[in-house]
Amino acid sequence: MAHHLDPLLRPSSIAVIGASASAGVGRRILETLLHGQYQGTLYALNPKYDDVLGVPCFPDLAALPEPVEHVVFAVSDHRIEPIFEEAVEMGVKAMTIMSMLYIENDMQPPLKDRLQRRAQETGMLVCGANGMGFYNFADRVTVGGFATRPNHIAGNVALISHSGSGMAGIMDCDERINFNLTVSAGQELSVGMHDYLDFALEMPTTQVVGLFMETVRKPDLMIQAFAKAARKQIPIVVIKTGKTERSAELTVSHSGALAGSDDCHQALFRKYGIQRVNDMDELAKTLIMFAQPHSLAEGNLVTIHDSGGERQLILDLAADQEVDFAALNSETVAKLEEILDPGLPAVNPLDAWGRGLEDSDQIMADSLTSMLQDPNASMGAVVQDRGPLSRIYPEYLEYMKQANDATGKPVFLVSNIQGTSSDNTVMESTARGLPILDGVYSFLAGVRCMHRYRDYLKLENNNPEPVATQAITKWQQSIEQGQLIGEHEALEMLADNGIATNQSYCVDNLKNAIQSANKLGYPVVLKTAVSGISHKSEVHGVHLNLNSEDELKGAYEDLEKRLGPEVLISPMIDNEGVEMILGMTTDPQFGPMIALGFGGVYAEVLKDVVTLMPPFSAQIAEQALSELKMKSLLDGYRGKEAVNVGSFCEMASQFSLFAIAMQNQICEIDVNPIILGKDICLGLDALMVVHEENQT
Repeated sequence: MAHHLDPLLRPSSIAVIGASASAGVGRRILETLLHGQYQGTLYALNPKYDDVLGVPCFPDLAALPEPVEHVVFAVSDHRIEPIFEEAVEMGVKAMTIMSMLYIENDMQPPLKDRLQRRAQETGMLVCGANGMGFYNFADRVTVGGFATRPNHIAGNVALISHSGSGMAGIMDCDERINFNLTVSAGQELSVGMHDYLDFALEMPTTQVVGLFMETVRKPDLMIQAFAKAARKQIPIVVIKTGKTERSAELTVSHSGALAGSDDCHQALFRKYGIQRVNDMDELAKTLIMFAQPHSLAEGNLVTIHDSGGERQLILDLAADQEVDFAALNSETVAKLEEILDPGLPAVNPLDAWGRGLEDSDQIMADSLTSMLQDPNASMGAVVQDRGPLSRIYPEYLEYMKQANDATGKPVFLVSNIQGTSSDNTVMESTARGLPILDGVYSFLAGVRCMHRYRDYLKLENNNPEPVATQAITKWQQSIEQGQLIGEHEALEMLADNGIATNQSYCVDNLKNAIQSANKLGYPVVLKTAVSGISHKSEVHGVHLNLNSEDELKGAYEDLEKRLGPEVLISPMIDNEGVEMILGMTTDPQFGPMIALGFGGVYAEVLKDVVTLMPPFSAQIAEQALSELKMKSLLDGYRGKEAVNVGSFCEMASQFSLFAIAMQNQICEIDVNPIILGKDICLGLDALMVVHEENQT
């Protein structure tokens, strides 16, 4: 099927401008195309030659016998601009620019900005600049500054990287991965990572996509591409730089774009099932694991070892990577007890080596098979040490094969240390669907990603859809007409839209305060409602647990004298539950973001919250809460009853719909605290900030 990037990534003809018989980038680009066995029409452009490496050579574009679809620049930056304009006139549709587009003492705007503007004006498809080209192995179009490994077979993995070395470092350093497409997106003059991702998702061979991401320049289009991947159930594994302040600063200087909020990127990835890893080693291993052909079952990991100490080590590493081991059922335990040497406990992870006699290999193989046959087992691994010179013992491969043949579940051979060489055993076993990996920690990252993606697919169609209601319309119109939104209005607005909040009255004199308290019943809470005071406790603007009219009078007179007559009066809620928080902020790239977690006066100190992209279901909210550091508080502690987590998750889901509906009127919401107990889930305080254009 035709794709709008075909002239760039699948062109029928290419001209290399600056091709040369001498050593240098002009020769390397031509060699790379020839090495990749490009099937289209290929020309070299250089007035010094009649042919270069057997490729017909012409002085310039005008001298070519026919128009070309794609040109590749191998000339100095100061020569690129006029050739760009000539290419536009000659009907060229796409080009690859690998250089930095930097001219010393350049005019303003600089060359990069000038070419970017012209590319957008003319519709020119540009790969780069400041990149290393692309390698479309599926269609034999390899436009890059270096020749890839000689034995590359077009496979089922796509890799798209803002960093050129991020592409090359994985493409050529791990021969276990066979790519169908790799791209160095560079500075994205006119074609962005979202475009390349869309192309990869339309390739029939793509089974998994890796991203090395520095920034998101066009959020809406990237979200569309992520949504397409989710619909097609093609997993995406991403490295996202810019987690730390220093890294974010370097992202600006390297890519020319902001890194963006890391919490918001994490929320974006969660929304679309994108699996995040920490480094290139984890990325490579995870791509290998997703690319193997066996479907992941329900349950968790089982591993077999020939060492008790290394078995203990993997438990520690798995805790760091948030990987769970399968709980073996009684039938499996009984099988293992029959198989194992005396004295070895039938547990997962399993040390099955025992006495090391002649039957040890059969014991290992049968033990792994029995564990993997357990209905709680999703995948298995033989975790072992290499022999001399990184030798892989063939017996280990037999353990894997027996277990995989019996179950059809994924099985991996994993070394405790790095050092897998690209020998025939590694390549052949991985190609057969039984991958050999090195490094337990990076393997566990892959396990985490596979499990989370599997679980995402079960939930991803559950997200609620926003619905326009009379309550939403009423408040949208009120805000757009200039109504001030204080705490009373905020609480009322939330309650109107299905988010339970404490009843309140807003008054500006003592008489009405007393009347309101009598309606509500004592004890009550009195808070300042003076405009402009967002954080009332910081100005001592809250009086709690007022039990009589006299106490109310004293509290009111204090607030009136110090802050002003406007107050909010509410019932005093017995705080026997856990204090939670729901908040909405507006990210400049991705729009509304929802924070949910533990609240109260220490919310900003504890920062035990998770950020989600709305809208989301109650199930997604519950999954997010399980990641909080203090999650055990929700289960009851020191004799306290467990709270009704489900009611908070339903509230959070409803809040996410409300935030989406009101995103054009409100830019920030803070509902804190929310009292959550066994029989209560109630927002007590609320703050809303409207967009500037709605402020009077």
